[in-house]
Amino acid sequence: MKFFIDTANLDEIREANNMGILDGVTTNPSLMAKENIFGKLEVNKHYKQICNIVNGPVSAEVLATDFKGMVAEGELLADLHDNIVVKVPMTGDGIKAIRYFSDRKIRTNCTLVFSAGQALLAAKAGASYVSPFLGRLDDISADGIGLIAQIRRIYSNYEFPTKILAASVRHPMHIVDCAEIGADVMTAPLKAIKQLLNHPLTDKGLEQFLKDAKQL
Repeated sequence: MKFFIDTANLDEIREANNMGILDGVTTNPSLMAKENIFGKLEVNKHYKQICNIVNGPVSAEVLATDFKGMVAEGELLADLHDNIVVKVPMTGDGIKAIRYFSDRKIRTNCTLVFSAGQALLAAKAGASYVSPFLGRLDDISADGIGLIAQIRRIYSNYEFPTKILAASVRHPMHIVDCAEIGADVMTAPLKAIKQLLNHPLTDKGLEQFLKDAKQL
């Protein structure tokens, strides 16, 4: 399973990249705003900076909600850097835009997916990635991991090339569960990724090794 980091913070992206486990980056307007990045020119400049750090896909989201607007924005984003994947919302016009981009070999990430039916439409339209938001489903007492497992079965049944990008990942068990059920990619905050390092027996064992080493 590939690891993407869900952030627009350059320091976090560098840290994840230096760990040697980073395969890509996902962003959205909210994450850009969190870093005080506003305006099309500044946002596009920031995308280029991200692409210069990570050697992998970087999802850049369109802001338009109509087909023509999505196409115009998406083409500009795709021209920024070879790493850019155009992030498109799961709407009727979004599906049309995904087909448009797919026919022109522009990679896409269909975002805000909350059902297997939506994931099926995205795959049929030729999306490169589909992003089911498992954490947000968990928030309303729905089964986010179950949805990803269902999408995995459907995609495997028909050999769709669309990659399942598990999004809205909140904690390390989400990551492990996604790996266990066969998600192709997961995207999470750096904090959740680093929590995979932690186990009390590791800490206890290391403490004992260091204590014993002093006696050598």
